[in-house]
Amino acid sequence: MTPPLEKIASARLPTRHGEFDAHAFRNPDNGVEHLALTIGEVAGDGVLARLHSECLTGDAFGSLRCDCGEQLDRALQRIVQEGRGVLLYLRGHEGRGIGLAHKIDAYRLQDSGLDTVDANLALGLPVDGREYHDAVNMLQQLGVRSVRLMSNNTQKLDALEAAGITILERVEHIVEANDENAAYLETKRRRMGHLLD
Repeated sequence: MTPPLEKIASARLPTRHGEFDAHAFRNPDNGVEHLALTIGEVAGDGVLARLHSECLTGDAFGSLRCDCGEQLDRALQRIVQEGRGVLLYLRGHEGRGIGLAHKIDAYRLQDSGLDTVDANLALGLPVDGREYHDAVNMLQQLGVRSVRLMSNNTQKLDALEAAGITILERVEHIVEANDENAAYLETKRRRMGHLLD
C-alpha cells in the first residue's frame, strides 16, 4: 500500500495565464515533490483536470521535439477560461519516466533513425515507466471525485478509473504538429495507443 503524500505548502501563484493556487506535495518514500495548480473549488465532481508529466526540455526550453510545452500552456489556459480546475505537475516523469540524461541519450538515437519507443528499448529502458499513484493521491487529498480529463493518453484514463476517480469526459488535448515532432506524435498514436488524429 502506497503511503499518502505529505501536503507541504500552499500559496498564490500568479502566472501569465492567470492566477492559481499552488499546492506542493512530497512523496515520503522517495522525496519526489509534485505540484497541483488549482483555480476555484475543486473538491467535488466534474473538475477540468490535467495530469502533466514533467518535461524540462519542452516545458522550460520550448523544445520542438515533443508537444509537452504546448500541452502545458493549453491546459493552463483552459483551466483559467473555465474558472475551475486542477493541473497536476508530476515530477519524476521526465522522458516517460526514464530521466533527463537518458532522454537526451534517446534523442541521440532518434536522430540516427529510431523512433521514441525503439530508442528507449535500445537503451534497455522501459517504453513508459510512469505510474500515477501520486497523482491519484493528490486528487483525493484535494477532494476531487470525478474529472473531465484533458488527455490523449489512455494509460492516464485507466489509472484514474482503476483508483476510483471517475472520468466523466475525456477532453481532447491535441496541439498542431511541427516538422520536428510529427514522427514523435505518429509513434505515440501508432505504437502507444494515444488518441491522436
